[in-house]
Amino acid sequence: MGLTATERYIWIIRHGKSADGKVGQKDFDRPLSKRGERDGQAMQGWLAKQPHPAQWVWSSTAVRAELTASYVTAAFNATFVPEPQLYLASAETALSCLQATPADVQRVALVAHNPGLTHLVNLLSKQPITDNLVTFGTALFKTNVPWQELAFGTAELICLQTPKML
Repeated sequence: MGLTATERYIWIIRHGKSADGKVGQKDFDRPLSKRGERDGQAMQGWLAKQPHPAQWVWSSTAVRAELTASYVTAAFNATFVPEPQLYLASAETALSCLQATPADVQRVALVAHNPGLTHLVNLLSKQPITDNLVTFGTALFKTNVPWQELAFGTAELICLQTPKML
């Protein structure tokens, strides 16, 4: 089944479980924990089997987000796009990033942080989906609007996946 001209897919992915910060280490610089790495490998395998693979992966530039995005990018064989504004971004900032997706991209992923991503997931579909998008939690949405017109309430949830569900 091919895509119609207006079908677009959005993967919203929270970064994997991060390591505890070392004394003096900035939050921004925290890597993934061992569990985060295991979840990354498991989720990479799951993502690689999914329909509608992202072509473009927006990512926060925090270390844990970029490491998570590396699993996502490898699973989808996608273009990695670092975006500093996604570090601890609000739902509105994340939405603005998605609106900047190139018009010729029909499937996009966004890797960032809570609480903004939980809010984004709930606002995109205009209905409560989750109280907390867990680490490496992944929500797939479908929309029929061009990226620049993407707004809260204009997408439909297709699936919600977490590492524990695998």
